[in-house]
Amino acid sequence: MRIGLDVMGGDYAPVEPILGALEAHNEFSQDFELVLVGDQEKITSVLADNDKPQDFFKIIHAPDAIDMGEHPTKAIVRKQDSSIVKGFHALQSGEIDAFAGAGNTGAMMVGAMYTIKTIPGIIRPTISSILPKQNGGLGIILDVGANADCKPDVLYQFGIIGSLFAENVYKLDNPKVGLLNIGEEEGKGSLLTQATYSLMKDTANLNFVGNVEGRDLFNGKADVVVCDGFTGNVVLKQAESFYFILKGKEISDDFFDLFNYELQGGCPILGVNGSVVVGHGISKSLAIKNMIKLTADLAESKLSEKIRVAFN
Repeated sequence: MRIGLDVMGGDYAPVEPILGALEAHNEFSQDFELVLVGDQEKITSVLADNDKPQDFFKIIHAPDAIDMGEHPTKAIVRKQDSSIVKGFHALQSGEIDAFAGAGNTGAMMVGAMYTIKTIPGIIRPTISSILPKQNGGLGIILDVGANADCKPDVLYQFGIIGSLFAENVYKLDNPKVGLLNIGEEEGKGSLLTQATYSLMKDTANLNFVGNVEGRDLFNGKADVVVCDGFTGNVVLKQAESFYFILKGKEISDDFFDLFNYELQGGCPILGVNGSVVVGHGISKSLAIKNMIKLTADLAESKLSEKIRVAFN
């Protein structure tokens, strides 16, 4: 298995992504082969600084980069020599089997939709993230930022996609799917959540357990929490803040330590024809290493193929 890594994306590129690649190679080298996508001269310079030969990793030369503040669609069209575009072309051609990067999230999403395309039947691809559970397990939440505005049928599809992800990557048997809302009762919430509830309760395509409230995010009521990307992103950033607040107060807690984005690695883009993971823009080597491992797990599960079958 060949994992492509964009080493030009993120606030600490290319040094930290390359250091993360070296850590991943040391820890998981038997599981996959790493292919670095970025400026060859910069990559070989960082490798030399770490006493590695220039051919230590296979390199796909991409002299340009898409900055974090650039408009995703315009950048994808104009910057054909960027690491994101080159990486997706390599994924499309089969030169790599999966692609990960900590660069411009919008460009990663647009790049996926322009090249490897959305799986037929999927209305909108989605980005998911981990929800640590108080019992030591893991759940997922989606969407966490790709789709700020959603319609009921989109959220319904997120439930199916999230259920497949939880089952095939995190090995959760018959995962419980909940709809994030302001109350447990069926009639509660916005017009969007009420309409979505009606779709979810009448389907056999997922194990729907009803509405879940904010207080249920970290208990065992649901394994998969569905919401629009605006709400999900607020939840994700708030959860991250718990970790940083405790860290700033020099308080260590096993549960809240799981909110450290560096341990999670990144967020899979689900609903496209391939395995793609996007990491936090401030990712350093530990986060990059874990992003690479998550990408390998995603590719190994063949999740995109299973989603394609489910929506066929």
